[in-house]
Amino acid sequence: MDSTQVLDALRGVVPDGAVDAAPAADGMPAIYVAREHAAEVCLALRDRLQFAFAPDMTAVDFLPREPRFEVVVHLVSLGIPPYGDTPKRLRVKFRLSGTDPRMPTLSGVWKAMNWAEREVYDLFGIHFDGHPDLRRILMPDDWDGHPARKDYPVQITMPPKVYEPLQVTAEEFAANVQANRDRARRD
Repeated sequence: MDSTQVLDALRGVVPDGAVDAAPAADGMPAIYVAREHAAEVCLALRDRLQFAFAPDMTAVDFLPREPRFEVVVHLVSLGIPPYGDTPKRLRVKFRLSGTDPRMPTLSGVWKAMNWAEREVYDLFGIHFDGHPDLRRILMPDDWDGHPARKDYPVQITMPPKVYEPLQVTAEEFAANVQANRDRARRD
């Protein structure tokens, strides 16, 4: 299955202009999807073309180009008729403006996109509207900025955080050990 076959299969199912072929140097079929039609196109890909497995999502920052960002989702069809009995892959791309980097969440279509969207948000600052828990997943909660963006400063001026280990006296340690033993005997 190539990009034109995917587009033909989606014709009449999704709105006109919602999908377009995307170039791919590695031979994997690729399509561009308009962000305002992301959920309905992805539902059609899942239900109609049997792309039931979404193993990966990432993003690319093309600064200074506009649209600045592309969100890239890789999909796999495990070979369910009527589109053949061999597994197929598809790359789905969403172009996002640098001034408004947001798109609808895909976590309602593929549950695996939940954490992938959190990672893309954390590293690129792309918001996924309707996401159930959009918060940082890799960087600390108080981190400033998004480190995978091309305009992120290379030199970090954030002071390092140093945590002191918990210090207890020998008597406190012995009392904690004895309390744990007593608790274990009771249980």
